[in-house]
Amino acid sequence: MTKFIAYFRVSTERQGKSGLGLAAQQRKIADFVAGGGTLIAEFYDIQSGRDDSRNELQKAIQLAKRENAKIVIARLDRFSRRVSFIANILEQGIGLVCAEMPNATDFQLHIFAALAQEERRLISERTKAALAEAKRRGKILGLNGRNLAAKNRKAANEFASQLVEKLDGNVLRRSYSEIARHLNDEGVTTVTGRKFYPQTVKNYLTR
Repeated sequence: MTKFIAYFRVSTERQGKSGLGLAAQQRKIADFVAGGGTLIAEFYDIQSGRDDSRNELQKAIQLAKRENAKIVIARLDRFSRRVSFIANILEQGIGLVCAEMPNATDFQLHIFAALAQEERRLISERTKAALAEAKRRGKILGLNGRNLAAKNRKAANEFASQLVEKLDGNVLRRSYSEIARHLNDEGVTTVTGRKFYPQTVKNYLTR
């Protein structure tokens, strides 16, 4: 039975909510391995795909060599964004399987990687050209981002005021850790719906 090593990558911790998130990758790989094979290890990186020196990726590669196992990924871009890197892995005799296209040959993986790399280059060029044209016309860049930041600050300030109103004087005289524990016990969440921590309490109460 074929031995597989699963490799997962997200660029940020928040990508868990997107189609490129860990949950989506895990489902794809689990479904693939269930069709025939044994999963002997899993490696996770939270890092940009531009960096091929990722620690967990290197561990997955070394283990694949030792165990004569194949590396299975959910999507090709989760592994690397460089054709040369993917080609180098395949030339070392390391099996690479993409759960999204399990029947792809090494030759096809090269082609798909090359097409993806070229599309990223074209997107980058179009983006730079669009920004340069907008700047030439005198458009203020980043305005939407600044508006969103101001909106978020306003929401945080309003939440902080509401939070203080919920706490009586005795609670407010406690340490940040004790206040956080009190809020969590009462079922109160942050403005983003998360648990309170001492630093979170401090951030709100010192706004």
